[in-house]
Amino acid sequence: MAENKRVYVGSVATETNTFSPLRTDMQDFRDSFYAPPGHHPVTPTLCSAVFPVARDRARQYGWTVIEGTAAWAEPGGVVNRATWEFLRDAILSEIEAALPLDIVLLGLHGAMIAESCDDCEGELLEKVRKLVGPDTVIGATFDPHSHLSARRTENADLVVVFKEFPHTDFVIAAESLVDLAHRTSTGAVAPEISVFDCRMIEIFPTSREPMRGFVDRMKAMEGHDGVLSVSAIHGFMAADVADLGSKIVVVTDGQKAKGDALAQKLGMELFSYRGRTRPDFLTPQRALDLAETREGAPIVVADVWDNPGGGVAGDSTIILREMLRRKMENAALASIWDPVAVRTCISAGEGAVLPLRFGGKMSATAGDPIDATVRVRKVVRNAVQSFGESIVPLGDSVWISVEGVDVILNTVRSQIFSPDAFSNLGIDPAKRKVLVVKSTNHFHDAFLPVASEILYAAVDGPYPNDPATNAYTKLTRAIWPRVEDPHALKATGS
Repeated sequence: MAENKRVYVGSVATETNTFSPLRTDMQDFRDSFYAPPGHHPVTPTLCSAVFPVARDRARQYGWTVIEGTAAWAEPGGVVNRATWEFLRDAILSEIEAALPLDIVLLGLHGAMIAESCDDCEGELLEKVRKLVGPDTVIGATFDPHSHLSARRTENADLVVVFKEFPHTDFVIAAESLVDLAHRTSTGAVAPEISVFDCRMIEIFPTSREPMRGFVDRMKAMEGHDGVLSVSAIHGFMAADVADLGSKIVVVTDGQKAKGDALAQKLGMELFSYRGRTRPDFLTPQRALDLAETREGAPIVVADVWDNPGGGVAGDSTIILREMLRRKMENAALASIWDPVAVRTCISAGEGAVLPLRFGGKMSATAGDPIDATVRVRKVVRNAVQSFGESIVPLGDSVWISVEGVDVILNTVRSQIFSPDAFSNLGIDPAKRKVLVVKSTNHFHDAFLPVASEILYAAVDGPYPNDPATNAYTKLTRAIWPRVEDPHALKATGS
């Protein structure tokens, strides 16, 4: 067994859409996931996989693991000041109480923004470094839909980012971070972080080319010729921050110049993909035309912009109205966030038929509320769905039928990850002709085995989905698509 090391593990994470009408507070963390010190479950969440992985490695590496707070809120609006400062100070006080520490491992998202802070993760890492000193190894995992500031890389020894979108590899990323932190703490490696600014913002699903091959090449580079880790920050276009945009992160074993060159090479390759990585986005009318006329079933239609995973409410009625207008049969939609409507349906009970107003409450651009006579088909308290090894809460939820279309209403906002979002509410997804899901791409891998075809519907609404025209006020760097060739401008000093 290796020499005993003291290792702190903590996690605080959410993704902030600064354009969202929502606001995020402590209740949002408690609704989604909140574990005080020592209470993290066996299963990981998207950003807290460092907990079970560190536990697993503790005996092998001779670690004493001190588990701190773990908190995750479904993406939403700006985090209020009190909530951020409470969570930040909880992590810091736990670290201070645990000193001295050999290693600090943090599960972060990278796009958390509070009323008081545009770079929550950078602020946290800077304060952690001041507490633990220069010799403690600090490592963090990040979601690729994040903003990478110099403040973060200057205070962390290791940065590892999920490579896949959908994020099916969050446990693998945690394993990589934990193993690299161990090797760093023993002196086996001396990590150097290199970053290249791609000067672009785009959607990069890795379930399709050209990103599939790009990610596979990144993976193949790791563990060879002094390259410890290679990551791509995709960026998150729904946030007005100075560090918005895509970046490449390369961690080498003491070979900074080599890392810089590799990051630039990969970054320019990623830049060359601009405008070619998105799926074919269809109008809702075209997507439903195809879904109705295709032979196979089920046809899965993604409502890509009313995606709670991007920080919007998830209560848009636009695509559902089109389904009702067409009098679609054997179709189901998941989900519409409406706690008031759910409470009303629970009061009415299973089997009840009642007039109900639902959806369209949080934004003037998400469609009007729907007023219809509905039947309550199923009530499930504390409903959940799965995302890989994670259990994702949907809160109290109901299955209603409205004019022949089955709809899931839920109380804890979440994008749709898995077919069990339907089956856990009593709807057999395999027996539906059309399944509409509110998600951009995280649904893809779980639905692929059951879907005869997957279509993407771009329904304009509350999500700021055009970075060329989004009303950014803090972005001062030239990036594509706001500027056609920002690298040329940089070369001329513009």
